[in-house]
Amino acid sequence: MPSVSVVAPSARYLCFAEREEIALLRAEGMGVRAIATWLGRSPSTVSRELRRNAATRGGRLDYRASVAQWHAEQRAKRPKPVKLAVNDRLREYVQDRLAGEVQRPDGGAVGGPQVAWNGRRHGRRKDRRWARAWSPEQICGRLALDFPDDPGMRISHEAIYQSLYVQGRGALRRELSACLRTGRALRVPRARTQGRGKGFVTDEILVSQRPAEAADRAVPGHWEGDLILGIDRSAIGTLVERTSRFTMLLHLPPAAERGAPKIKNGPPVTGRNAKSVRDAIAAAISELPEQLRRSLTWDQGAEMAQHAQLRIDTGLEVYFCDPQSPWQRGTNENTNGLLRQYFPRGTDLARHSTEELGAVAAALNGRPRKTLDWRTPAEVLEQHLAEAS
Repeated sequence: MPSVSVVAPSARYLCFAEREEIALLRAEGMGVRAIATWLGRSPSTVSRELRRNAATRGGRLDYRASVAQWHAEQRAKRPKPVKLAVNDRLREYVQDRLAGEVQRPDGGAVGGPQVAWNGRRHGRRKDRRWARAWSPEQICGRLALDFPDDPGMRISHEAIYQSLYVQGRGALRRELSACLRTGRALRVPRARTQGRGKGFVTDEILVSQRPAEAADRAVPGHWEGDLILGIDRSAIGTLVERTSRFTMLLHLPPAAERGAPKIKNGPPVTGRNAKSVRDAIAAAISELPEQLRRSLTWDQGAEMAQHAQLRIDTGLEVYFCDPQSPWQRGTNENTNGLLRQYFPRGTDLARHSTEELGAVAAALNGRPRKTLDWRTPAEVLEQHLAEAS
């Protein structure tokens, strides 16, 4: 047998020393989970290693470290032929599920809008290409049902993505990426999605640490907040009390330098910077009685970078949602949708005065709500204040 390498390419893969440990522990009769615990690896890693890299020459699945290392190195050799490039039947199946025509119930094709491929993602409020548009994961899962006895008709969803996006592995035409749900012409790097959490948010102030009384809405004084955005980086802050749905709007006026030429890494010229948002929240919250200043839940936007100072100034506990989890402050998201009737997307929100924001908030607080048994948020909040006094 050819020589094998004793050095693993990275910590992600098993090395020869770990395979020797697996062979010895397996010979002693130790189970998969016990071996995984001993090595500090996932049980699925050990199970896959025993299944894929075992020696089979004697007709049995005997695991030997040297044979397993050789199998792993052979499998890791690159380049490999692209499966979709050498299997025409599989490629046609994938292309049909991804970009096949939409059909009427009688079987007739429906063309949909004519959209030319320009190598870029579709723009906002633009027509998109109509297709069957199965996701790569749906295609992968369905193959096992449609071809249960044909192991050649198998492919992973990652292989489909690579055929669409990776140069040199393009067994599928690049323009078929427009049929994916996102329609991205380029993949988003994994590191970019993993780094979306903000450095000023620690585990101690995540929404999971919020008091239980805030979750069941039994006690008033727990707020949810966010910004609604307009053009030219204009914004309005929104605060919604969870129990009564009472709403307060924060005026975030632009700086005097807003109309000046933009300076790279210069001072902020809008009201949605951290200091302005902190001051606006502090001014609004400080007007409330102490029993209505229990907690505030916000998303992980950079505008809340000065939350620690806000806590010192107002005594208000601040908690943050998990990244990309707007449902964790659903009351505020629902209210923002109602506010879009007054502050549509694509408009300049900085033109509205404090008096106008107060009038809109009063209009919302005067609407009867089904969830409040057709009482208004103002009436419910007034009742809570009367009971507390």
